[in-house]
Amino acid sequence: MNSNSSLDAIARFFNFQELQTNFRIEILAGVTTFVTMAYILVVNPAILSNAIFLQTSGDLFGELVIATALASALATLVMGLYAKYPFALAPGMGLNAYFAFSVVLGLSIPWRVALAAILIEGLIFIALTLSRFRTQMITAIPEGIKHAVAAGIGLFIAYIALTGAKIIVTDAATTTTLGNLNDPTVLITIAGILITAALMARRVTGALLLGILATAGLGWILGIAPWPKGIIGLPQLPVDLFGQGIMGLKEVLQVNFLQIFTVTFVFFFVDLFDTVGTLTGLGMKAGYINEQGEFPRVTEAFMADAVGTTTGAIFGTSTVTTYIESASGISEGGRSGLTAVVVAILFTISIFFIPLLSAIPSFATAPTLIIVGVLMMGSVRYIHWDDPAESIPAFLTIFIMPLSYSIADGLGVGLITYPIMKSFQGKFHETNIAMWVLAVIFMLKFVFVGK
Repeated sequence: MNSNSSLDAIARFFNFQELQTNFRIEILAGVTTFVTMAYILVVNPAILSNAIFLQTSGDLFGELVIATALASALATLVMGLYAKYPFALAPGMGLNAYFAFSVVLGLSIPWRVALAAILIEGLIFIALTLSRFRTQMITAIPEGIKHAVAAGIGLFIAYIALTGAKIIVTDAATTTTLGNLNDPTVLITIAGILITAALMARRVTGALLLGILATAGLGWILGIAPWPKGIIGLPQLPVDLFGQGIMGLKEVLQVNFLQIFTVTFVFFFVDLFDTVGTLTGLGMKAGYINEQGEFPRVTEAFMADAVGTTTGAIFGTSTVTTYIESASGISEGGRSGLTAVVVAILFTISIFFIPLLSAIPSFATAPTLIIVGVLMMGSVRYIHWDDPAESIPAFLTIFIMPLSYSIADGLGVGLITYPIMKSFQGKFHETNIAMWVLAVIFMLKFVFVGK
């Protein structure tokens, strides 16, 4: 088989013609998504190192980097080849902090047992995915809420970028306020936003990726961020991490049952609805969800997420979930699973380039995330703003997501208020059992679990 026939076979496998895409677009989208979320290779190990170590905090940092890369690569590869969607996966931010600071350090649960709890959560997810429970949840979400989720995620990732770059900072009097515009980091980020926006306005191919590279380059040249200390480094195999989640199963019964049940439930609940919200938002952005609210192959997408969580626990990292940064690749035109395959390949290769990737400052990705937020806000045009039963739940969904710092909480508020508002209008018949079940689940979650 010659190279042309091989490329044709790949194009047919990923349905290039139907999706109106090509190799150049998909590869560019994959690189953009990877660069946008490559920070996880450093940030996740830094957070987990506070809880996962042998003798002293940080002594397993190198192994955690490899575990993060391999878990992300495997889950994303399953997403690309099995679900055929351009979504990337990695250990979830927030969930990793909960794992380290609340579960291991706060409750004094051994880290091996905490990994076992994530392993159990992943197995439960696999079972629920096979039962199509998670697929039915996507279908049950009202159309207006789906559009609101996409917009809410856009605001959320823009807010993350603005606070991470210190353009927005905390304030004792007003909670948040504008940051110090004399701060070199802030100035470089603003310059990056203008550069990225200009590239987008000129419709330059690869504008988001070029924006990241240009901002990072400015930071290095001006001495605001340190130059890479190297390019290539030999990986440290996770011999002290691999399989420890399985070993932790033996110790589960030695831990307070109520504690381990609560921990597993929180991991389960947050991951479940974060994934539902993220997939819904990305699906709306990419145009995968039809007018009937159906999301083709979403069961396969959920399976990739479940497999990622399960194998991630075995590799030695916290819950793996679908990343909202995938929107950056979608914004570059990525529509097929090849985008995800490219991301998976880059995650695998990245274990040899940690010195280079770790030198990309967080403010370099902020401009791209802000522009992606702008693009995702376009979904609000499809919300029926003249109908209070549609607009109020949609607005609350959009508004709560960034302010609560949680996709799941924003989605929950929207799903609770939607059927209630419809009932107030005398349109109870427009709701269904699934909507009310989701509303009750979230009510119970807010009452008994809180955030």
